[in-house]
Amino acid sequence: MKILERYIIRRTAFVFIMTLGAMTGVVWATQALRQLDLVTSKGQTVVQFIGITLLAMPFLLVIVAPFALMIALILVLNALSGDSELIVINATGGSRFLVLKPVMLFSGLVFLMAASMSLHLAPLGLAQLRDELTRVRADLVANIVKPGRFISVEDGLTFHIRNRSGNGTLEGLLLHDTRDEATAFTYQAENGQIIEAANRTLLVMQNGTIQRKPKSEGDISIVRFQSYAFDLSSLIPEAGEPVYKASERSTFDLLAPSADDAYANQHPDRLRTELHERFSQPLYCLSFALVVFAFLGRVRTTRQSAGLITLGAIACCIGLRTAGFGASAIAGTNPLLLSLLYVIPLGGAALALWSIVRSQRLHLPGAVARRAERLTEAFERLWARLTPSGTGHGAS
Repeated sequence: MKILERYIIRRTAFVFIMTLGAMTGVVWATQALRQLDLVTSKGQTVVQFIGITLLAMPFLLVIVAPFALMIALILVLNALSGDSELIVINATGGSRFLVLKPVMLFSGLVFLMAASMSLHLAPLGLAQLRDELTRVRADLVANIVKPGRFISVEDGLTFHIRNRSGNGTLEGLLLHDTRDEATAFTYQAENGQIIEAANRTLLVMQNGTIQRKPKSEGDISIVRFQSYAFDLSSLIPEAGEPVYKASERSTFDLLAPSADDAYANQHPDRLRTELHERFSQPLYCLSFALVVFAFLGRVRTTRQSAGLITLGAIACCIGLRTAGFGASAIAGTNPLLLSLLYVIPLGGAALALWSIVRSQRLHLPGAVARRAERLTEAFERLWARLTPSGTGHGAS
């Protein structure tokens, strides 16, 4: 590999990793907040919560990777042009393909990463996330014990807690049990915690009292305790077998679903669409790389044109991905439309490659270009006012 190729790949990789981390973090945060109430209701720690929600990270990376690659290539190619490195390459007789080769090599690596996640890691992570959420939904604390409310767990058994702390401790606990035919029990404790021990679920109460009152005539007896374990095993609902959606199934399961799989029999269109999406989504990495290079891979002379060309590259990439999302939404209704999942990214890549080979720069339509040019000029004037030192950089 030539020095120039290593140089471009190294710069692109650095920007790509930084961009991918930032974009994925933002998307992950928005998705994690949707599960915050459900997961923390079990009293899990922040580390456990992050571990559960990170199971969706491979799926998010598949979506974000093409856009992170687009941004990385735009920044690197603009930097090469702004530093006159493209001009030097052109002046020494180097062709556009001298720069295109490392761009496509790195894009191929991103494509392989996205493909491995799309076909294996993403569905595996989503399936494990489904298992965890199913387990949490079957938890007594998440669904029965509510702070500040008297909850009747079953006939003759009532719970009340004042508060539940972040580490799962139940504060101000009251438990009234009248299931015994002869005696009613009332448990009061300063705090308590639900733990798993010896395949049983126990409510361990600290610093409290037990009041025993005969249902017939008799005196109330009170027993104080420092620690008391109340068996909750019979009250814990069994976690049902999770039903995996199409995106949570392995690729092999999508290719050959079980004959007795109720979900697969009811929604064969969803499984079919998901299978083709997994194979088509990584193609946007290659498509975006060619589109960005078709716009920005040539030598240019002014900052103003750089703004318009960059806007054109971003608009085309976003347009391609939006069309892909639209095709995915309608493909389930007609199997023939599944070909659009491949035609859109491959068509965009073919058009960009044709433009590169013909040495023609892609550009925005006239009316859009004029509006974009005015917007770019206004932005540059605003930027010049905000950063007076930047006005000294003239057109190259």
